[in-house]
Amino acid sequence: MTRPLDGITVVTLEHAIAAPFCTRQLADLGARVIKVERPGTGDFARAYDERVNGMASHFVWTNRSKESLTLDVKHPEAQKVLARLLEEADVLVQNLAPGAAARLGLSFEALHETHPKLIVCDISGYGDDPAAPGPYRDKKAYDLLIQSESGFLSVTGSKDEPAKAGCSIADIAAGMYAYSSILAALLQRGKTGHGSRIDVSMLESMVEWMNYPLYYAYEGAAPPPRAGAAHATIFPYGPFPAGDGRTVMLGLQNEREWVAFCNAVLERPEIAADERFSSNSRRVASRDALRALIVEIFSSLTVEQVVQRLEKAQIANASVNDMHDVWAHPQLKARARWTEVSTPSGPIPALLPPGKTDAYAPRMDAVPGLGEHTEAILREFGWSSEGIDAIRQAGAI
Repeated sequence: MTRPLDGITVVTLEHAIAAPFCTRQLADLGARVIKVERPGTGDFARAYDERVNGMASHFVWTNRSKESLTLDVKHPEAQKVLARLLEEADVLVQNLAPGAAARLGLSFEALHETHPKLIVCDISGYGDDPAAPGPYRDKKAYDLLIQSESGFLSVTGSKDEPAKAGCSIADIAAGMYAYSSILAALLQRGKTGHGSRIDVSMLESMVEWMNYPLYYAYEGAAPPPRAGAAHATIFPYGPFPAGDGRTVMLGLQNEREWVAFCNAVLERPEIAADERFSSNSRRVASRDALRALIVEIFSSLTVEQVVQRLEKAQIANASVNDMHDVWAHPQLKARARWTEVSTPSGPIPALLPPGKTDAYAPRMDAVPGLGEHTEAILREFGWSSEGIDAIRQAGAI
């Protein structure tokens, strides 16, 4: 079936996670993504680890269905290749250091007159708008640093110590907003005939996700406390140990569920009438006392028995899974959410993109080797064998 972005060409100067995550999703929808990499080393995420048949876990996650073209973008001959690619491109994505793309002549302003339909998406840590650079424009910005700068660490972790998210949440946030903004820009171009510039900031993406704790701390109010794996402002909501040494995750959302929890799970209906626990805010204020009661009752039960009671009372609950549990998750298996993609080191399992649809099959092509498509792309765009040899000898590819 025809995919939504079939016929769209994306040229990307990308590394690490934010931009590759964005462009991989464009590839999922059918876009042709030409990934420009440094000769010899490529995207530095290729060397993060060797956990997937000798390849990096981050890289195989964010780079399937792309073509790898090696170019030394500062070399004059490489500039000619980029210029030729951009003649055919619909979208240019880059997350180089702030100002680097502009120095290469790849800013929206430099390209718009000759490429009026081109959409240019710039991803950076703090924003890269020349008209409003801000004092942080040139600061280095890695995922953990943005988690810290955005306030995420202030509400994540235990009472005594902050903790980072276990995945690259700031990169993911920026990649998601870049992806959705590019889709919107393509729709807008369909109406106006003109491309546009998109300026995505990792900080702004994370602060958008932080709006609940921001509003909770509105006008100087106390911010949500760090509460480990528990919810900071709803209780009971989080992990609780059972008598067999295992843990169950559960969550209550309203007073009806609170009464059902006391009656059918704790089997102590009088707790629901205790004034200390008569509203969510009071339960949060008395969470230590209430947690002690719940743990005491659960201590005589196995996790399976607790879950049976929770299910009977229609109280939300979940297993505390590790990565091996998720690989074998029965729901993902039942919904046939796993497929296989090729890599230079052999086939690997890959999760189909969220958003299951019967309108088209997502593109699930191979993870590219470094420079795997260089010669084919150059031939396609007009270079002869002799010309390719010449620019290779010149060190441009």
